[in-house]
Amino acid sequence: MALAHERTYTTDDIYALPDGQRAELIDGRMYMMAQPNRIHQKLVNRLSQTITNYIDSRHGSCEVYPAPFAVFLHEDDQTYVEPDISIICDSSKLDENGCNGAPDWVIEITSPSNPQNDYGIKLFKYRTAGVREYWIVNPQMKSVMVYDLENEEKSNHYAFDDDVPVCIYDDLSIRVSDLL
Repeated sequence: MALAHERTYTTDDIYALPDGQRAELIDGRMYMMAQPNRIHQKLVNRLSQTITNYIDSRHGSCEVYPAPFAVFLHEDDQTYVEPDISIICDSSKLDENGCNGAPDWVIEITSPSNPQNDYGIKLFKYRTAGVREYWIVNPQMKSVMVYDLENEEKSNHYAFDDDVPVCIYDDLSIRVSDLL
């Protein structure tokens, strides 16, 4: 849920939130985040594990960061997001505060209260910021929408029982139903 847009918010407002309260900031507008449910957290954990195991088995350099993990998409103080999972392959983007710039791969798991942010606002922001691949995992619909933002022709819709190919890794596919 977005706060009333009576003013432009900045990362200072994010840092001033009470402990335990999470929000994202997109173009100066603050979006409060609901507490994730059990299935959401299980998916974050299992997807992060699966991707990390894949990267480690190939001695890859990319790193996997589950939320809460700060991503500053632009060089300003008005856009701050916490993707459910961020995969970053360029270590120069990482510092003690999080990721400065676009992760290579972002996974968002929808919540029943706010799926429009993932399918609309965030898709646009991730695309324009330079994210290479974006997944929207929808537990309610048991579906995965994959956006290959480098090669639009690979964008596709999958069911949890499908082998979902990973665009940035030619030899990785994930069957989400196996993770539940």
